[in-house]
Amino acid sequence: MIRELHQLSTETLHSNPYFELRQDAYTLPDGSTGTYYYVHTSGSVIVVPRMADGRIVLVQQYRYLNRRPSLEFPGGGIRPGTSPEQAARAELQEEAGLSPLHLKPLGTINPCKGLTDELCTVFLAEGLADVPSSPDHSEEFELLSLTAGEVDAAIRRGDIWDGMTLSAWMLCCLTPPTEVRP
Repeated sequence: MIRELHQLSTETLHSNPYFELRQDAYTLPDGSTGTYYYVHTSGSVIVVPRMADGRIVLVQQYRYLNRRPSLEFPGGGIRPGTSPEQAARAELQEEAGLSPLHLKPLGTINPCKGLTDELCTVFLAEGLADVPSSPDHSEEFELLSLTAGEVDAAIRRGDIWDGMTLSAWMLCCLTPPTEVRP
């Protein structure tokens, strides 16, 4: 049986509006202590927007750390005091200019379990209506609308390489389409 590690202390080494860099001291199963550094967030969301005709909306944006564009689903951080559903609706409007009639949670993933304690809630959005988008001043998006087969082909080609998008697509593919009412 795998034994639990016990936290002794937590120290915040750096904090900004998006995350904290933390250092934990913890006990190992043999009684010795260890140190763990990680990124703490209040969580995130990613939204798979499925249009009435079955096409999937993705956004393309430049990712500074990877020095290249990324084709991905709309998503972002959950602000303190905001629910995952509220954050999903806000991110979908901000990045894609869409508002969903139906927002269904598909599951929760951890984007990088060895680096962060972040949990990301994955949503399927249907019954989409156009609304004004409101991107952050540092963000620029190009919208693409693809069939499910085109999404799969983009993944096989390596055009979609974002881990959260890949995980969200897998959860979406395991979820049957819902009946969308106007």
